[in-house]
Amino acid sequence: MEKPLRLQCTREFQLVQAMLFTIEEINNRSDILPGISLGYIIYDTCGSIARSVKVSLALVNGNENVSATSETCTRAAQVQAIMGEASSSPSMAIATVIGPFNVPLISQFATCACLSDKSKYPSFLRTIPSDYYQSRALAQLVKHFGWTWVGAVRTNDDYGNNGMAAFTETAAQLGICLEYSLAFFRTDPWDKTQKIIEIIKSSTSRVIIAFLSQADMDVFLHVLSSHNMTGYQWVGSEAWIFDFQSASRDNNHILDGAIGLSIPKANVSGLKEFILNVKPLYMTNNDLFIEFWEALFDCKVKQSNSDEIQRLCTGHENLTGVENSFTDMSLMPMFNNMYKGVYAVAHALHNVLSCNNTCNNKTLLDPLLILQNIKRIHFKTKEGDEVYFNENGDPAAKYEIINWQPKENGPVDFVTVGFYDASLPADKQMNVQQKSIIWARNSAQVPVSVCSEKCPPGTRKVLQKGKPMCCFDCISCAEGEISNSSDSVTCVRCPIEFWPNRRRDACIQKEAEFLSHQEMMGALLTVASVVGTCMTVVVALIFVRYQKTPLVKANNSELSFLLLFSLTLCFLCSLTFIGEPSEWSCMLRHTAFGITFVLCISCVLGKTMVVLMAFNATLPGRNVMKWFGPTQQRLVVLGFTLIQVLICILWLTISPPFPSRNFKEIKDKIILECALGSATGFWAVLGYIGLLATLCFICAFLARKLPDNFNEAKFITFSMLIFCAVWITFIPAYVSSPGKFSVAVEIFAILASSFGLLICIFIPKCYIMLIKPEKNTKRNMIGTGPSK
Repeated sequence: MEKPLRLQCTREFQLVQAMLFTIEEINNRSDILPGISLGYIIYDTCGSIARSVKVSLALVNGNENVSATSETCTRAAQVQAIMGEASSSPSMAIATVIGPFNVPLISQFATCACLSDKSKYPSFLRTIPSDYYQSRALAQLVKHFGWTWVGAVRTNDDYGNNGMAAFTETAAQLGICLEYSLAFFRTDPWDKTQKIIEIIKSSTSRVIIAFLSQADMDVFLHVLSSHNMTGYQWVGSEAWIFDFQSASRDNNHILDGAIGLSIPKANVSGLKEFILNVKPLYMTNNDLFIEFWEALFDCKVKQSNSDEIQRLCTGHENLTGVENSFTDMSLMPMFNNMYKGVYAVAHALHNVLSCNNTCNNKTLLDPLLILQNIKRIHFKTKEGDEVYFNENGDPAAKYEIINWQPKENGPVDFVTVGFYDASLPADKQMNVQQKSIIWARNSAQVPVSVCSEKCPPGTRKVLQKGKPMCCFDCISCAEGEISNSSDSVTCVRCPIEFWPNRRRDACIQKEAEFLSHQEMMGALLTVASVVGTCMTVVVALIFVRYQKTPLVKANNSELSFLLLFSLTLCFLCSLTFIGEPSEWSCMLRHTAFGITFVLCISCVLGKTMVVLMAFNATLPGRNVMKWFGPTQQRLVVLGFTLIQVLICILWLTISPPFPSRNFKEIKDKIILECALGSATGFWAVLGYIGLLATLCFICAFLARKLPDNFNEAKFITFSMLIFCAVWITFIPAYVSSPGKFSVAVEIFAILASSFGLLICIFIPKCYIMLIKPEKNTKRNMIGTGPSK
């Protein structure tokens, strides 16, 4: 190698070894590029972007000789591909410069999503996934653990800035807020670094996303240790989360419990032995290896001319059993990426040279043709890994989820606690074994990092003014509304048939309320109705039994039986008010009630008028009874009843009662009731009953002092007093009673007035017929009073 340059750290030296191992393995194979040996030239850019651009231009211009693994080539360099850089910013600079030359640039560790833009970087490819996938995976990982309020620190370069921008975009879509996002670079002045520390200390978030390069993380870790910044939950990018050097420097356990994404573990058989098999004393023509050996074992291969005496290397130093950064193989996934990249170039060359048993050495190699073939290759390594590139030059995105778990002897264990595979369906991309994770402060409980606790069901979020969407207050939903999920931003009104439960997290079906036979009040009213019916039937049987006695004959037996029949119907019609309203029951209950009561009062009115006419008929010169005989009595009852029938027919024709569901009267219940349809019809029915009752009361009142023993006007007067009192008090009670109680009030009024008529008019007669039969005589009916 001509004019070799110093490698700055063991990582770069190990990557060089990985590349040399791959080239040697390919050159020793007969199935890939038979008869062709791959050559190489190595540059150390020392992390300088300017130096990276310079050497890349030198390579594509063919101004350097090419070295092979076994011999020096003397012909001019024809570089067909460039391996590297490991960082994003130098890779962007190189890819920009060599893009017009179409020379493939394959990176094993440059992850910036910006490099996937083929319009800017047409010849760039990589064997490590883009940060586009890593950023999304980190955001989903944060969301998985319920962290919605996090801080972020990023490297102030293309890797950190682009990666954090992609993370912020995805986090916003997932409802994650960043309390702060700070840029850090290892060369920042002390005051800027101090300001970052003060912001972290004053923050309320307990989770920090660290999108930092390994070099920046080492410096930042030293700053954190000096301030004893323990107790934070760190979430890391692949650049440092699996870095042994960072873990070994964390003496204050700042990063214990850290979790993040890493390139999946890999093993390239034979690579470790190749890397450790360094024999510099027998390779004295290679200054690169000699320089590394001297730095590794702190000795000199040759004594220098300086006055300082240094220990000479014996040549028998052995890396076996030595534990240092060079013997650490934790970066094997990165070495595997280098291995895949070199093999990708070899397979592309194999296709371009039309290799079978031999290769066509006369084929003029064109970098564009090689680039096109690299983009199309698809093969498996000897370890079984698939290698291919998508349209953006990126491989499939697969990560391991790594957790830093402290151990007694040593810094930490890198424990795999899950996987992320972007090629799977969205709901299966992330798989986390949460029980295996050790969190910050050696805790087994998932840390909590939220700006505001989730709003419980029954409340909604109201954003705090001037703060991100993750900071909010919880306000109870209005009456009749629910939030059926926690952390809801809106409350929704329950449908009218439903009502919120006590927690207001679900709408429950409102209870349907109506007067039922099964409940106590309905059962009692039913019993009262049946008892009233039975009493009426018993009274009717008694009247039938004693129908030929003077008492029955003297009290107009025909109207008495018709009155008992109508009272029976009155008691029975009350049963139509009990039970769930239906179309037929709604029409029947009011019309049956109105007609039967008019029939009942018409009979009472007829009896009263008979008493008055009978008294007036005894006066000299009067013959009134011929105008109010049985036929006229029947016509009066029929006429009064037909008027009510006509009113009911008009009511049912124009706007009949119908079953209705009342949602307003009682908020948490549905009242099943019969809507009146036409209120005029309802009050016309009641008004007509009231008119007849008033007329009957007046007639009975006029006849109350008639002296005859058979006179029942006193009992009718008293019964009509009860009737009128009941129905006068019914109106305000009916209007003010809620739900099923209004129906109960109406039934009570029907039963009370019916019992009043039955008891006041018929019970005294039954008493005489059953208990005092000696008074049931014609003489007693005529009485002993003065002659009329």
